[in-house]
Amino acid sequence: MKIEKTNIPENSILKTENNFNFIDGYKGNFIDRNNKFEIQEIGKLFFYTGPKWIDKLFIFRNKVVKLFGLKTANNISKRQQQLENFTGQPGEQVGLFKVFHKTDNEIILGENDKHLDFRVSLFLESNNVETNQKELTISTIVKFNNQFGKIYFLPVRPFHKQIVPTMLKGIIKEINKSECNVS
Repeated sequence: MKIEKTNIPENSILKTENNFNFIDGYKGNFIDRNNKFEIQEIGKLFFYTGPKWIDKLFIFRNKVVKLFGLKTANNISKRQQQLENFTGQPGEQVGLFKVFHKTDNEIILGENDKHLDFRVSLFLESNNVETNQKELTISTIVKFNNQFGKIYFLPVRPFHKQIVPTMLKGIIKEINKSECNVS
Protein backbone atom coordinates (compact mmCIF):
# COMPACT_ATOMS: atom_id res chain seq x y z
CA MET A 1 0.00 0.00 0.00
CA LYS A 2 1.46 3.31 -1.10
CA ILE A 3 0.98 6.42 1.02
CA GLU A 4 2.23 9.66 -0.53
CA LYS A 5 2.94 13.08 0.89
CA THR A 6 0.64 15.59 -0.81
CA ASN A 7 -0.92 19.05 -0.67
CA ILE A 8 -4.34 19.91 0.71
CA PRO A 9 -6.94 18.93 -1.93
CA GLU A 10 -8.15 21.93 -3.95
CA ASN A 11 -11.77 21.48 -2.86
CA SER A 12 -10.98 20.98 0.84
CA ILE A 13 -12.53 23.28 3.42
CA LEU A 14 -8.99 23.70 4.80
CA LYS A 15 -8.15 25.69 1.63
CA THR A 16 -10.23 28.53 3.08
CA GLU A 17 -7.89 28.73 6.10
CA ASN A 18 -4.97 31.08 5.58
CA ASN A 19 -3.62 31.78 9.04
CA PHE A 20 -1.54 28.73 9.99
CA ASN A 21 2.06 27.87 10.82
CA PHE A 22 2.24 24.20 9.84
CA ILE A 23 0.66 22.19 7.05
CA ASP A 24 0.99 18.67 5.74
CA GLY A 25 -1.00 16.03 3.93
CA TYR A 26 -0.88 12.36 3.00
CA LYS A 27 -2.97 10.42 0.52
CA GLY A 28 -3.68 6.82 -0.36
CA ASN A 29 -5.98 4.93 -2.72
CA PHE A 30 -8.40 2.07 -2.19
CA ILE A 31 -11.08 0.19 -4.09
CA ASP A 32 -14.68 0.63 -2.94
CA ARG A 33 -16.42 -1.99 -5.10
CA ASN A 34 -19.90 -1.33 -3.73
CA ASN A 35 -19.45 2.41 -3.19
CA LYS A 36 -20.32 1.90 0.46
CA PHE A 37 -17.66 3.94 2.23
CA GLU A 38 -19.00 7.39 2.97
CA ILE A 39 -17.22 10.13 4.88
CA GLN A 40 -18.99 9.28 8.15
CA GLU A 41 -17.59 5.73 8.02
CA ILE A 42 -14.12 7.11 7.20
CA GLY A 43 -14.45 9.34 10.27
CA LYS A 44 -15.18 6.36 12.49
CA LEU A 45 -12.29 4.40 11.00
CA PHE A 46 -9.98 7.34 11.75
CA PHE A 47 -10.58 6.71 15.44
CA TYR A 48 -10.85 2.91 15.38
CA THR A 49 -7.88 1.86 13.26
CA GLY A 50 -4.91 3.54 14.92
CA PRO A 51 -2.22 1.23 16.31
CA LYS A 52 -1.90 0.80 20.07
CA TRP A 53 1.37 2.76 20.21
CA ILE A 54 -0.51 5.88 19.11
CA ASP A 55 -3.00 5.41 21.96
CA LYS A 56 -0.06 5.12 24.36
CA LEU A 57 1.45 8.34 22.99
CA PHE A 58 -1.86 10.15 23.55
CA ILE A 59 -2.08 8.82 27.12
CA PHE A 60 1.45 10.10 27.78
CA ARG A 61 0.63 13.42 26.09
CA ASN A 62 -2.47 13.88 28.23
CA LYS A 63 -0.53 13.29 31.45
CA VAL A 64 2.14 15.83 30.50
CA VAL A 65 -0.07 18.61 29.09
CA LYS A 66 -2.49 18.39 32.01
CA LEU A 67 0.33 19.90 34.11
CA PHE A 68 0.25 22.96 31.83
CA GLY A 69 -3.52 23.34 31.89
CA LEU A 70 -4.03 22.24 28.28
CA LYS A 71 -7.02 20.27 27.02
CA THR A 72 -6.92 16.50 27.32
CA ALA A 73 -9.04 13.71 25.88
CA ASN A 74 -11.98 12.26 27.81
CA ASN A 75 -11.70 8.89 29.50
CA ILE A 76 -11.70 5.77 27.32
CA SER A 77 -15.22 4.59 28.23
CA LYS A 78 -16.71 7.94 27.25
CA ARG A 79 -14.68 7.89 24.00
CA GLN A 80 -16.09 4.46 23.13
CA GLN A 81 -19.64 5.73 23.63
CA GLN A 82 -18.87 8.80 21.52
CA LEU A 83 -17.60 6.57 18.71
CA GLU A 84 -20.63 4.31 18.78
CA ASN A 85 -22.88 7.35 18.33
CA PHE A 86 -20.60 9.17 15.87
CA THR A 87 -22.34 10.71 12.86
CA GLY A 88 -19.68 13.29 12.01
CA GLN A 89 -21.95 16.25 12.64
CA PRO A 90 -20.42 19.62 13.59
CA GLY A 91 -20.08 19.94 17.35
CA GLU A 92 -19.64 16.22 18.03
CA GLN A 93 -16.61 15.35 20.13
CA VAL A 94 -14.50 12.18 20.17
CA GLY A 95 -11.70 12.41 22.69
CA LEU A 96 -9.69 15.53 21.93
CA PHE A 97 -11.18 15.88 18.43
CA LYS A 98 -14.23 18.06 17.80
CA VAL A 99 -16.05 18.00 14.45
CA PHE A 100 -15.96 21.49 12.92
CA HIS A 101 -17.38 20.81 9.44
CA LYS A 102 -18.88 17.95 7.46
CA THR A 103 -19.74 17.67 3.77
CA ASP A 104 -20.53 14.63 1.64
CA ASN A 105 -16.81 14.02 1.12
CA GLU A 106 -14.99 15.74 3.99
CA ILE A 107 -14.91 15.92 7.76
CA ILE A 108 -12.87 18.58 9.54
CA LEU A 109 -11.77 17.59 13.04
CA GLY A 110 -9.65 19.56 15.48
CA GLU A 111 -9.50 21.64 18.61
CA ASN A 112 -8.75 25.16 19.75
CA ASP A 113 -6.58 25.53 22.82
CA LYS A 114 -4.65 28.37 24.39
CA HIS A 115 -1.30 27.28 22.92
CA LEU A 116 -2.40 26.22 19.41
CA ASP A 117 -5.36 25.40 17.18
CA PHE A 118 -5.32 22.44 14.80
CA ARG A 119 -7.53 21.03 12.07
CA VAL A 120 -7.46 17.60 10.46
CA SER A 121 -9.25 17.04 7.17
CA LEU A 122 -10.43 13.61 6.09
CA PHE A 123 -11.09 14.19 2.39
CA LEU A 124 -12.59 11.43 0.24
CA GLU A 125 -12.82 11.64 -3.51
CA SER A 126 -13.55 9.28 -6.35
CA ASN A 127 -10.88 8.67 -8.92
CA ASN A 128 -12.06 9.99 -12.31
CA VAL A 129 -10.62 7.02 -14.21
CA GLU A 130 -12.26 4.21 -12.24
CA THR A 131 -15.47 4.93 -10.36
CA ASN A 132 -14.77 2.30 -7.72
CA GLN A 133 -11.28 3.62 -6.94
CA LYS A 134 -11.19 6.31 -4.28
CA GLU A 135 -8.53 8.52 -2.81
CA LEU A 136 -8.38 9.44 0.86
CA THR A 137 -6.31 12.44 1.94
CA ILE A 138 -5.57 13.36 5.53
CA SER A 139 -4.39 16.96 5.81
CA THR A 140 -3.38 18.86 8.92
CA ILE A 141 -2.95 22.54 9.65
CA VAL A 142 -1.72 24.02 12.91
CA LYS A 143 -1.83 27.63 14.10
CA PHE A 144 0.37 28.65 17.02
CA ASN A 145 -1.40 31.00 19.41
CA ASN A 146 1.70 31.85 21.43
CA GLN A 147 5.35 30.93 21.99
CA PHE A 148 4.34 27.91 24.06
CA GLY A 149 2.51 26.52 21.01
CA LYS A 150 5.75 26.65 19.00
CA ILE A 151 7.68 24.97 21.81
CA TYR A 152 4.95 22.34 22.32
CA PHE A 153 4.94 21.45 18.63
CA LEU A 154 8.72 20.91 18.36
CA PRO A 155 8.66 17.38 19.85
CA VAL A 156 5.18 16.66 18.44
CA ARG A 157 6.15 17.32 14.80
CA PRO A 158 8.34 14.22 14.24
CA PHE A 159 5.68 11.99 15.83
CA HIS A 160 2.98 13.66 13.71
CA LYS A 161 4.90 12.75 10.54
CA GLN A 162 4.80 9.10 11.63
CA ILE A 163 1.29 9.04 13.09
CA VAL A 164 -0.69 10.43 10.13
CA PRO A 165 0.64 8.04 7.45
CA THR A 166 0.26 5.14 9.90
CA MET A 167 -3.37 6.09 10.59
CA LEU A 168 -4.07 6.47 6.86
CA LYS A 169 -2.62 3.00 6.23
CA GLY A 170 -4.79 1.63 9.04
CA ILE A 171 -7.95 3.13 7.55
CA ILE A 172 -7.19 1.77 4.08
CA LYS A 173 -6.20 -1.62 5.47
CA GLU A 174 -9.54 -1.85 7.30
CA ILE A 175 -11.43 -0.84 4.13
CA ASN A 176 -9.53 -3.45 2.11
CA LYS A 177 -10.28 -6.11 4.74
CA SER A 178 -13.97 -5.17 4.63
CA GLU A 179 -13.96 -5.29 0.83
CA CYS A 180 -12.40 -8.78 0.88
CA ASN A 181 -15.07 -10.03 3.30
CA VAL A 182 -17.85 -8.73 1.01
CA SER A 183 -16.57 -10.32 -2.19
